[in-house]
Amino acid sequence: MNRVSWNGSTVRDAASRNIAVRLAMVVVGLALNGVGIAMLIQAGLGLGAWDVLHEGLSELTGLSFGLVVILVTIVALIPWWPLKERPGIGTVLNVFIAGIVIDWILAYTTPAEEWWVRATLMIGGVVIFALGQGMYLAPKLGAGAREGLMTGINRRFGISIRLTRFLIEVTILVLGVFLGGSVGLGTIVFTLAIGPLVQVGMNLFGYREETETQDGAARAEA
Repeated sequence: MNRVSWNGSTVRDAASRNIAVRLAMVVVGLALNGVGIAMLIQAGLGLGAWDVLHEGLSELTGLSFGLVVILVTIVALIPWWPLKERPGIGTVLNVFIAGIVIDWILAYTTPAEEWWVRATLMIGGVVIFALGQGMYLAPKLGAGAREGLMTGINRRFGISIRLTRFLIEVTILVLGVFLGGSVGLGTIVFTLAIGPLVQVGMNLFGYREETETQDGAARAEA
């Protein structure tokens, strides 16, 4: 079993027994999500599906990108009640942190112009977002609004997570494009790379998946 050492212990063990460490992982992970999104925005080469929607709504309403992220996250939480999803502290923090970080970074940076800077920001943004997502999810303190929407639909209607995610993100992407959001190479890179990279991030920061043993008891797997 591979573990990441941290001051003589492991991130995995620390995250399982120390709530302060787990909360810190959630906060830092969400902040990294915001950093990654801001990098993709300033790269100007296209955004992930949800951020295409956020940009389109920002352009339409005149609200800041980060504020739109916060508002859309709140709206995405509304179906949780009929889907019987349970929020956690991580869910609440997810509403605010990334959006605040995005607006703060955009206020002090400008869009890149040189092609190599734009490419670097695009690739770096995807990687940083994915690592942040892995760090945020590993402590299991509550799914984000969008993730909970997918798992809730999966549990309520029996549609696979993969198909649920695909249908939601295609719908969101089409709506975002209609509203004027940016689609480009970055959208393709994000779509293809984000799943595997988030998995890497989750493994790196000690995510344990609950499975069932033969006697029906849940156990944690690396």
